[in-house]
Amino acid sequence: MAESDSFNDSGMGEIPTRWKGICEPGVKFNSSMCNRKLIGARYFNKGLVAENPKINISMNSTRDTDGHGTHTSSTTAGNYVEGVSFFGYANGTARGVAPRAMIAMYKVLWREGSFASDVLAGMDQAIADGVDVISISLGFGKRTPFYEDPVAIASFAAMEKGVLVSSSAGNRGPNSRTLHNGAPWLLTVGAGSIDRQCATTLTLGNGLTITGWSLFPVDALIRDVPLLYNETLMVCNSSDLLSEFGNDAIVICEGDGYDWTNTHPLQADSIVQSTVSGAIFIAAYSLYQEDSDFRFPGAIINPRDGAKVINYAKSNNEPKVTINFQQTFVGAKPVPLVAGYSSRGPSFIYPGILKPDLIAPGTKVLAAWVPNQSTSVVGHNLKLTSNYNMIQGTSMSCPHASGVAALLKGAYPEWSPAAIRSAMMTTANPLDNTNNPILDNDVFLPALPTMMGSGQVDPNKALDPGLIYDVGAQDYVNLLCSMNFTREQFLTIARSSNYNCSNPSSDLNYPFFIALFSETSTNIQEFRRAVTNVGSGPSTYRANLIQPNGTRISVSPKKLVFQKKFEKLSFTIRIKDRKQRDGNQVSGSLAWIDSEGKHVVRSPIVVMSVFEE
Repeated sequence: MAESDSFNDSGMGEIPTRWKGICEPGVKFNSSMCNRKLIGARYFNKGLVAENPKINISMNSTRDTDGHGTHTSSTTAGNYVEGVSFFGYANGTARGVAPRAMIAMYKVLWREGSFASDVLAGMDQAIADGVDVISISLGFGKRTPFYEDPVAIASFAAMEKGVLVSSSAGNRGPNSRTLHNGAPWLLTVGAGSIDRQCATTLTLGNGLTITGWSLFPVDALIRDVPLLYNETLMVCNSSDLLSEFGNDAIVICEGDGYDWTNTHPLQADSIVQSTVSGAIFIAAYSLYQEDSDFRFPGAIINPRDGAKVINYAKSNNEPKVTINFQQTFVGAKPVPLVAGYSSRGPSFIYPGILKPDLIAPGTKVLAAWVPNQSTSVVGHNLKLTSNYNMIQGTSMSCPHASGVAALLKGAYPEWSPAAIRSAMMTTANPLDNTNNPILDNDVFLPALPTMMGSGQVDPNKALDPGLIYDVGAQDYVNLLCSMNFTREQFLTIARSSNYNCSNPSSDLNYPFFIALFSETSTNIQEFRRAVTNVGSGPSTYRANLIQPNGTRISVSPKKLVFQKKFEKLSFTIRIKDRKQRDGNQVSGSLAWIDSEGKHVVRSPIVVMSVFEE
């Protein structure tokens, strides 16, 4: 939405003369809505109209009627806006990752339907207009081959023009091989949690105070209300029973963390339809932070605190509780957690390149919204609106990474998309804020690289990566030539007959290593890589290996001595697998560490079985 405060042009510089884009007028959108922040706006639906000539497109313009595009673009590059909150939660100053970057919007999805040709046309136009980064929070099916995927096709052209395309991994987790946007020339972004807790404070009648999770959007008056503990009632799935035994009380409910997304909506409906005053959920899992329904005064607490609440309720004849909403705390631990919804790799279409590349904040992200779309619901059907909304998905994590890419492009305009991606990947953090391995929020065990890529993106470290793994257009062509595509399929992606397949190779200079073994394959695989010194001058790096369980890995040479900046040196990594994997995967890493300890250039290593279709 162009009118959003996040798109004001205060503090913005002049539009660069190389910019070729326009602000295309349409329904409820005119060219004057653009400014020095929002410098371009176009819309694409010729494919949709060609397939449905009689279709009536309700908002035939770039204007956002859904909120998704407004949210993602303001996350990437929204300007500073003070006094923003989500109904009192997360109050503060909103800004995008790259608040001084300019934005051009390309509307390619429609309420009436969407077509691949329109997505392709929009991305091609963005490239022609002169954008530096494309952020695309959409994707096609995981089984869509590259030569039928408009994002893969258009992003190949973007790569040729030096434009990085940052894409969402998808929201089909936690199962493996569910991600889309797995093309090797893309940046593929998964989602993690953040350390902000939108909270409520429970004060029991005995004075004990407990902090819980809540997004109930009203500053409700819950003061010295009866607290009900009934072991039979704790399933909280019958409005009749809740009304009969819990009228006007705060009831204690048991949350099934392992099946939260299925059980909680039924419980929420029962509570809303009853005459209780609210509910306290005891849940062992943290998935509730990803998918919670707070249409009623409620809070979610962990089992340890839940035992205290139950003990108090059982030991008092007239237990009472006071609840204060709209609280916000930062510093939650452990963070990040790989979101349960975040799609996992490897890519179904091409597992030979490990995806996703990294994760970025995607859960409960607060960003700009459109006023005609509900942002919260209270009771049966009281819909609330706000200029800023808190939602989750890899659609939200992708623009975080896009903003980092924009910052890197501004700092190093000569860097290729692969160089920018490499800097982000090799400096990503595999540890959480307790300095332990990042956990998978689905099973609360250490996350694998197929879940989180290299780890959580670290913008500051990405600005000084030390070494980069660069990849050129011909390198990607060599990879395509190894994929057994027909000539027509190859040309659909490359869109040029000037390339040749004289040197097909599946060993792309990627900052990841994934060794796929089968019962019939050799138990040794080799990978050759080249790294470029982008540090300040001469430097020496030594290899540090963390061996995956059941493997033997060697790297040669073990030391890289760079005599000058921009020098490129090569090395070979040899992986010997000593076990039958039976579909399981093990992981380790290779890190090049400079002699001063300033740079740690880390690449995950994954060893797993070849997938059986």
